[in-house]
Amino acid sequence: MYTLLSGLWKYTFQKDEYCILILGLDNAGKTTFLEQTKTKFTKNHKGMNLNKITTTVGLNIGKIDVGGARLMFWDLGGQEELQSLWDKYYAESHGIIYIVDSVDKERLQESKVAYDKMLQSEHLNTVPLLILANKQDISGCLSVLDIKRVFHDSSTKIGSRDCMIRPVSALTGQGVNEGIEWMVKCVQSNPYRPPRQKAIT
Repeated sequence: MYTLLSGLWKYTFQKDEYCILILGLDNAGKTTFLEQTKTKFTKNHKGMNLNKITTTVGLNIGKIDVGGARLMFWDLGGQEELQSLWDKYYAESHGIIYIVDSVDKERLQESKVAYDKMLQSEHLNTVPLLILANKQDISGCLSVLDIKRVFHDSSTKIGSRDCMIRPVSALTGQGVNEGIEWMVKCVQSNPYRPPRQKAIT
């Protein structure tokens, strides 16, 4: 009887925990995406005003529960001098969300350089990768197809990992749910990176 109750308690109150990195250049919308995600997936979450978010210097942390999974987000600063710190987090990560500013056409190549450097890490060989073309709510933005064309020659570095590129607006919330649900499915089915720990809800 105890075993049955113990198993039921664990099923009800424990969740598999996965660490997700949110990467991209500064001002790409990483922190806005994180805040929007927390608002959408956390009941009664009262986050910051999305229109007043400033550039991250260092690290923002957030978490959400989706079904039997807990996602721990690490939103890392994207300034060039901070990108050298990204790889300190790679070994512990279960997934990457890479955010591209679809409006900032002048820095698209700079974003690709940072993306290519990230892909070179052997610590990320098996983790799912979600690329989000952000700011799709702004007229004149680059389409997902435009960004795919620029990032295309990096496709050989993707390997056999799960990879998806989607349109999103972190400000309005368009595409956020779909991206997160895709990531949850991928981390749960990835045999190479088991959950970090069991989280008590």
